[in-house]
Amino acid sequence: MVEEKVGEVVKFFAKPSVAAVKITEGELKVGDAIKLTGHTTDFEDKIESMEINNKNVEKAVAGDYIGIKVADRVRPGDEVFKVIPEE
Repeated sequence: MVEEKVGEVVKFFAKPSVAAVKITEGELKVGDAIKLTGHTTDFEDKIESMEINNKNVEKAVAGDYIGIKVADRVRPGDEVFKVIPEE
């Protein structure tokens, strides 16, 4: 599997378990597998839905700030990688 850095966590909202992520390069789409890593963070997740300014979107590109539901706690500064299955 190939992991490609696409962004980093800027904020975490505990109650809805949502991470605010700044996309720094590449793009993310609904359905993509992601890996979140940091000082105490290391898990994989799948993007079920994402929002930009409280509106559902299918795709986000570099420069976008998105909100995504995550399975576990993340922290500002954690890196977000897109997991690309090898062919």
